Amino acid sequence: MSLPERTIVHMDLDSFFVSVSRLEHPGLFNKPVIVGGSSERGVVASCSYEARAYGVHSAMPIRMARRLCPDAIIIRGDYERYSHYSGVVTDIIHEQVPLYEKSSIDEFYIDLSGMDRFYGCYSFASELRQKIMKETHLPISFGLSKNKTVSKIATGEAKPNGQLKIDLGTEIPFLAPLPVRKIPGAGEKTCTLLRSMGVEKVQTLQEMPVKLMEKVLGEAGISLWKKPTASIIIRWSLTMNGSPSVRKKLLTVTPSTSFS
Repeated sequence: MSLPERTIVHMDLDSFFVSVSRLEHPGLFNKPVIVGGSSERGVVASCSYEARAYGVHSAMPIRMARRLCPDAIIIRGDYERYSHYSGVVTDIIHEQVPLYEKSSIDEFYIDLSGMDRFYGCYSFASELRQKIMKETHLPISFGLSKNKTVSKIATGEAKPNGQLKIDLGTEIPFLAPLPVRKIPGAGEKTCTLLRSMGVEKVQTLQEMPVKLMEKVLGEAGISLWKKPTASIIIRWSLTMNGSPSVRKKLLTVTPSTSFS
């Protein structure tokens, strides 16, 4: 018995903390902005794309960020306002879709499986994105594919403020040329180790024996190998995500507890 095709949308509010701060303080638009602690021991919680052009990124020490981007405007976070706008976006999504997961304060997974029978999933997701932007004035991007991992990666490729659909059967060629750091869960240390092994692109990882990944990285290596390989996309993900019990677990409404 063949499983029904899945359609999963991943939506991510772009530079969310910065975008909210810009709504409150329009003078911050088109300037390098860093949200984080003002002390030298602080870290970057979020940064604008103007600051990222200098090499600044989240979780970087403020001291290093200052060196890379001396003209950056550093502001303290306002988590009350972030929670407010996150709630507004959540309410919009809740009113429009039957099944979704709020995975963090600024990220959502939406299950549109079966909707193509009545309305195009990509068109629906596009209209939902436009509605969110119109009502909140916040930039948001999305990726659409047949599973969560590919959709999340597609969102990253669509940023800033864009959208991208990965058609069924094109997942492998889409992922192959991307650097391994694009895989969710591939941290800096893991990527450094993989580069030392000559693994720069996802395609190389796809072609590696899973036993070798296990030997180098243990259980984490198996998990990392599964994400971009044909087996996870064509067989494991469609099978597991197609199970009602797993589907209920993966796509449920959950409160936001993360401000990362």
